[in-house]
Parts: sequence; C-alpha cells; structure tokens
Amino acid sequence: MKNFTLSIYNNPLKSKQDVQRAIEQICEPVINSLHETSAHIHIGNTSASYPDSIAEMEGFSRLLWGIVPYVAGGGDDPTWDTMYQGIINGTNPNHEEYWGTIHHYDQRIVEMAVYGYALALIPEKIYAPLSAEEKRNLVNWVSQINDCKAHDCNWLLFAVLVNLGLKTVGAPYDKAKIDENLNRIEAFYLSDGWYSDGINGHCDYYTSFAIHYYCLLYAKVMEQDDPERSNLYKKRASVFARHFIYWFSNDGSALPYGRSLTYRFAQSSFWSAMVFAEVEEFSYGEMKGIILKNLRWWLSQPIFHQDGTLSIGYAYPNLVMAENYNSPGSPYWGLKTFLILALDDHHPFWQAEEQELPRLQPMSVQKPAHLVVCRQEETGHVAAFNSGHPFTNDHTHTSAKYEKFVYSTFFGFSVPRAEWGLGQGAFDSMLAVSEGDGLFRVKRKAEEYQLNDDILYTKWKPWSDVVIRTWIIAGLPWHVRVHHIETKRELEVADGGFALGKTSERFREGEVHEKKDAHCAFVKTPLGKSGIVDLTEKGTPLLVHPNTNTNILHSRTVIPTVKASFGNGQHILATAVYGEPKMERETDSATERPFLKMDGNKLSIYSADHRILFQQDFT
Repeated sequence: MKNFTLSIYNNPLKSKQDVQRAIEQICEPVINSLHETSAHIHIGNTSASYPDSIAEMEGFSRLLWGIVPYVAGGGDDPTWDTMYQGIINGTNPNHEEYWGTIHHYDQRIVEMAVYGYALALIPEKIYAPLSAEEKRNLVNWVSQINDCKAHDCNWLLFAVLVNLGLKTVGAPYDKAKIDENLNRIEAFYLSDGWYSDGINGHCDYYTSFAIHYYCLLYAKVMEQDDPERSNLYKKRASVFARHFIYWFSNDGSALPYGRSLTYRFAQSSFWSAMVFAEVEEFSYGEMKGIILKNLRWWLSQPIFHQDGTLSIGYAYPNLVMAENYNSPGSPYWGLKTFLILALDDHHPFWQAEEQELPRLQPMSVQKPAHLVVCRQEETGHVAAFNSGHPFTNDHTHTSAKYEKFVYSTFFGFSVPRAEWGLGQGAFDSMLAVSEGDGLFRVKRKAEEYQLNDDILYTKWKPWSDVVIRTWIIAGLPWHVRVHHIETKRELEVADGGFALGKTSERFREGEVHEKKDAHCAFVKTPLGKSGIVDLTEKGTPLLVHPNTNTNILHSRTVIPTVKASFGNGQHILATAVYGEPKMERETDSATERPFLKMDGNKLSIYSADHRILFQQDFT
C-alpha cells in the first residue's frame, strides 16, 4: 500500500482523467477496510464525540462526496458496486449493518446529506435499480431527518439536501422543511456575500464549504422550480467569491483559519460548486487554477498514513489541533471538492486552459469576517489580520483558531499543547498574559472591535480587572502591534510573532540561525525568516521553542517573542513583527523596520521611510 500512497504524490492533476484517478487513489485504501457487509468502515482507532459505530458509518458515507460526482460524470468506478451494496444494507432495518434510528442533534444527520446529494446527482444509479422494498428502506431512513432537531447553523441545510434528493426521484419529501430551513438560513446572512455559521457565529470556511456550497447545489438543481432563490444564491456566491479569492496563495495553499481544518482540500470546494452551478464571477480557467493548484498543494503534503488513508491533522498528522468531532473518517469530507467530476467531459471547465489567479489588490478589508487580508505577491505570502469577535464558542482551541492577531498561509498558526509556560502554550501571533505563575491567559473574545482599512482595534479582558486595548497596523512583511494595558494585578505578558518552521521539505531538518539583542529577536531557517522588535524597549526579546506538533503547518517551530512585566497601573507595549518566506533576494529587515516616537502621551508609529502609520493619544 505504501507505493500506492506515494503514487498520488506523482499525480499531475491536469486533466479530468487525472482528477478521476485522484479519487481512486484516495478512496481505494479506505474501501479495502470495508466490513464484509459493506456499510461501515473502520479506518483508525481514535474516537470522536459520537460512538465508534457511527464514526464507521461516517467513514463509509463521506467517500460518497467524491464517488458520486465521479459516477455522475461518467467515471467507471470499480468500487461502486461495493458501496452500493453498503447503502442497501445500511438502510435495511433487518440487516445487521443497519445505520439505525437517529435522534435530535445526531451525527448521522450530517452524514445523511450525501444521500440526498446522491439522489439528486445520480438517481439512475442509486435509486432506479432498487427493488420496491429497498426504495422504501432508503426513503424511510433518510426521511428521519425531517423529525429530528439539528443545530441552528449549517446543519439546517442537511435536511434541505435530503429533501431535494427525495424530490428528484419522485419520493415523498417535506417541502415545508425545505422552506423553513432555507428561511432560517437567511437570518445568518450578513453582507458582501458572507454568512455566519449561525446567529453570532464565526465567518470561516463554513461560509464557503458548507452554506454557499449547499446553496449552490440547490441553485443548480432548482433552477426551474425555484428561480428566485436560485438567482439569489448565485448572486451572493458571486459577491462572496470576490472576497474569498484573497484567501488563496499563488502556490495553491489557502489561509489556515478557524475550525475543521482537517477537511483540508474542502478549502477549494466552493469554487467547484461555483463551476457546477455555472456561476462565472471568475473565468473557468481561473477557477480551474484555484481548484487544481489547491489540490496539488495538498497532495504534496504528508497527509496520508502509510496504509494510504488520510490522517487527522492539517499539513501533517496531528491530533493536537483536531476537533472533538473528528473521527478517523472525518477528513474525507474534503472530497466535496471533487464535485467538478460531475461535469461532462466537454464542459467548458474541462476545455479551459488553467490560469493563474487574477491580479488582486495588496489588501482586502473583509468586515463581515473581521479580517484584513494582505498579499505579498513577490513571495505569495497571504496573511489575514484579525480584530477578534464579540462571541465565542466551546469548540476545541477556539482562541487559537479565531482570536490570534494574524493568520498566515506560510507560518500557519499554533495551538497549545498543555497549560504550563510559553513552550506548552505556543503563543504565536497573540498576547499571552500571566500573574507570574506560569499559567497564561489569551483573548477568547473581544469586548470591542473595529476595522478601519489597515488599522484593526480590539479590547479584551483576561480578568475583570485587567483591560487590554490592542491596535494592529496590518502589512507585510512588517506589521505593528500597540497594546495599552490597564491592570490592577502584577502581570507577565508575552507577545509572540510568527512561528517559523525548523523543518524544510518532507520534514528534513534545516539549519536554524538565531539572532538576539537587547530589543529584538530574529530567527532564520531554510523556509524563511521571522522576527520581533520591542519598539517601546520595555521587555526582553527571546526565542521560544514550543512543544512539538503545536503548529498546524510545521511540526517543530521557533517563535520570536517579547516578554515584559508590569505592575498595577497603565502601560504601553508596542512591537514590530516581521515574517517572510525565503526569497531569492536577501532582505535587510533592520533597515526596513518601523519605528516609534513618544511625545508625552502621544504615540506615533512610522514606517522605515518616515511615513506616519499610526498615532494614538493615551492621555
């Protein structure tokens, strides 16, 4: 199996045939794990928040996000007969592999969506060949979704897909449920094409690979029956696309931000849904480039186990960053990107020549998402500066996934390994605050926030009697942070820069060059350079070597950090943070760095060429 796994890394992903082969390469090792009765797949031995039997049902079902469009587009899938028998068995209440009666908020509600998707895309393959009893079993099993409560977020669209599939095959379906749930989704719409994932939810990849994805499926299938909604969903997707394209780098990588990142290449599934629904906000050649380059980037990362199955993690296997709902089969939700395989061989998408990203502005202010996205074309580096959010959630590592100052395609971000000290906390791109006991607190939500072009502001409280106001002056390769700290406690604070990987390609160790003086700390590896400067000269620069496997891109990293101590009262800490991938030219970070001047209580930040970047009076 090892050689088979390696073969996927050599797939050029240029033609439809290459993409079809990729589905075969990804699915074959998993299908080899099918139970003899073919309705559950045991992929690994780690657990999720739901029973292992449901995780095995999930592992089976998620393969269909790739297999169904493969079959719909004329692919000759040798595993279809096996999967098809599994669907028959799993929906048969008299079979030992029956998937069972579902309950409110059941994980199987999530997995039912793909069966509605299949009924809508390949009714002649999945429904027509069934016997009358088998049809009743399938309809009865998926129809349970209409009697169960779902979480008030993207989950509402799972029932929409199921009923859409039932409608397609002429089976009884719940139109009222479709209308009710789609009307509720309207409450999540913000502006500029953005949806939050529920009331007061975050704007992250769930906007793209969930809400827009399902709405675009609806728009295509219901073009004639519901033209009003179809047109609305297509228009919103077009507007969203103009912002979302900024999340993608020239090298094919996309911005790592938010939860559920183990779905990996689902990052580009929005563009596949755009193509499927024939929404051309960008040309087919440009969207083809985004999708295929993203797939190539992912298939160049060590994301597979030696047996060929996908791992839980991001750029490498990593349970530390995983969600509580990630089972061994969860990563296969990323197969949603392969919706493009449903297109006919002669579709303009497959005929179009793959193109690079269109010319984009250096900065994109995305207020609904609370982000300012900066692009450095010379290096391909994309960084999203974040004002923070007024609401939080109870998902794993929420502070690390939603509240850091900046998220980067090149540096990624880190999650804490444990609770003690800077090494276990891995506090890159955030301000960590402690009472000197080694236990650090970080921002979990913002009391106030503002975005004003390249200036972001947030106010937060690690304790009720400690108020921190932070201004971020966004930019690449330098950005500046100004922290105003008002405290009634003795504090230690640590402002972390970008986490730079120590390892280069395929986890080979590279040379690490460290440089520190009284006011700055820099580190350089074969990957690039990261540094931080204490502009207020009140702290101690240091280079933190955090615990392994804390960063989602690189298993071993270094974090330039400024650490300072403050007593009861008001204090200002300002830092300039540098981060840049390796380039052919050698940059002189010292001559390009911003600098600070204080005139009484008035603080001014200047660029290296003496332009005023930021001013604030702290009187």
